[in-house]
Amino acid sequence: MIVVDTNVIAYLYLPGEHTAAAEALLRKHGVWAAPALWRSELRNILALYLRKRLMTLDSAYRIQREAEGLIGDAEHQVDSLDVLRLATDSGCSAYDCEFVALAQHLGVRLVTADAKLRKAFPNDTQSLSGI
Repeated sequence: MIVVDTNVIAYLYLPGEHTAAAEALLRKHGVWAAPALWRSELRNILALYLRKRLMTLDSAYRIQREAEGLIGDAEHQVDSLDVLRLATDSGCSAYDCEFVALAQHLGVRLVTADAKLRKAFPNDTQSLSGI
């Protein structure tokens, strides 16, 4: 099991330069975990694609449902105190720190393409491109 941020989930479903890496990550680590926040973040990404007319509503809904199936029972609530401490100490957003807090709680690494997050938490994160 690994923790992935929402962008990694999006890369899996939205074709682009990081899609192959996300697919390889899924083959290597078949169980992905994320804090419950990921659902809203993915909806926001899909809403942007909809507003730009890059996909249909049916496609966006299908992607959301497939991603929900992927994460499934590996969706977690995180401790607010942990998130706030991480955000205060790192200068990263509380949103991003939810993923770090979950990785720390589960004793696994967070896979992310976010360079700022990797720099702030080098012992808890791993680059998507480094898989």
